[in-house]
Amino acid sequence: MFWQVFKFLSLLLLGALVGQQLGGNSPFGACVGTLLVAVCWSIFEQYKRSQLLFWLQKAEFNERPDGVGDLVAVVDRVVRLHRQQEKHNLQNEQRLNDFLSAIQASPNGVLLLDDQMRIEWCNQTAAHHLGIDMERDVLQLVANLVRDPLFSQYVREEKSGSELVIQARDSKPDSLRKISLQLFKYGEGRRLMLSRDITQIEQAEVMRRDFVANVSHEIRTPLTVLAGFIETLLTLKLSEEERNSYLELMSQQSSRMQTLVNDLLTLSKLEGSPIPGKTEWTTLLVLWQQCEQEAKSLSKVLYPQIPQTLSFEMDTALSDTEIAGSRNELLSAMTNLVSNAVRYTPEGGSISVKLISQSAGGIEFNVVDTGPGIAPEHLARLTERFYRVDRSRSRESGGTGLGLAIVKHVAQRHDSLLSISSQLGKGSCFSIKIPSERLRKQ
Repeated sequence: MFWQVFKFLSLLLLGALVGQQLGGNSPFGACVGTLLVAVCWSIFEQYKRSQLLFWLQKAEFNERPDGVGDLVAVVDRVVRLHRQQEKHNLQNEQRLNDFLSAIQASPNGVLLLDDQMRIEWCNQTAAHHLGIDMERDVLQLVANLVRDPLFSQYVREEKSGSELVIQARDSKPDSLRKISLQLFKYGEGRRLMLSRDITQIEQAEVMRRDFVANVSHEIRTPLTVLAGFIETLLTLKLSEEERNSYLELMSQQSSRMQTLVNDLLTLSKLEGSPIPGKTEWTTLLVLWQQCEQEAKSLSKVLYPQIPQTLSFEMDTALSDTEIAGSRNELLSAMTNLVSNAVRYTPEGGSISVKLISQSAGGIEFNVVDTGPGIAPEHLARLTERFYRVDRSRSRESGGTGLGLAIVKHVAQRHDSLLSISSQLGKGSCFSIKIPSERLRKQ
């Protein structure tokens, strides 16, 4: 600033001297010279300011303007501030993108609504839950897109924080999916809607209730029978034959409870113990022979009059093969599948059990029966605890409803896969595919 004043005064003095010399040392000449210098200085300063203003209006801060003279310090300051602002904007944009990416990766849905309940933005999870297309449905009323009376009422009432459960857009009769929604207010009249898939939670809750109810029922029934027989034995005078008959029935009911408790303990042990490693090896032939013996014994007990046709075929190449894992668990899984086939196949029916090699190097334990078959709607739930297609038929055959649940857990613990296929009225096929990593030659 001082330098600018000094230059201006120096030029005025110079103009006065030049004017005085040209005017013959007259005071008028000095005044004219001073005035001309002042006018030129003003014109030049105005030019510099106009150049600076034009540069600022173009906002092309990457190129410095020409003709700004000593205003270059202002230009440098503006350029420096502009670069700092650009850097700050890039950082903010990066933070925003990271934040949006995190929301996109969230397993829960996030939906942003304006003050009129129109969609401003949502992540892919929310779009999938509610059937929204962000390119098409932006700024659309959310109540017009989710066609559910309960949802429309929920949006109208705007109970902030309350939960609403509706069916997902892609829900089907054979595979229902439930979505939980919560609406929150934020900002100036805006709303935040959160969605999450609670299908598995709902299924787990249903399974928990069914499990408690089924255990209670399964234990209460034999206990009631036992209590009735005990009361009869204590209060009535019975013949020896009647007493033996009652004691025989009581023994059956106690055996049934013992089987149920053993199966429950087996399931609990499977879920709580470490996965079997590859330190314990068992010969497949030993498991096969024991499974065949138990199946034939059970068939003779259940169907002594018209026996079933039992066929056991083992690939000869597997006779010297060993499998890694728990011997008791593997035998339990194999005998459960075979005993189920024996129980549910009627008199004179046929059961085919095979142990064959697969092209990928693993093996497959396959059980095919000619029983009543299973309807398609029951197949997905067969491995649930206590799930029965026909409860009366299951109890008559002596089943507890836990066999296939045990088989599924054993298969998973041995890196194997349980597959089930069935045709109503024609029979069923149960198979366990064991990978080659758990097999070796003796």
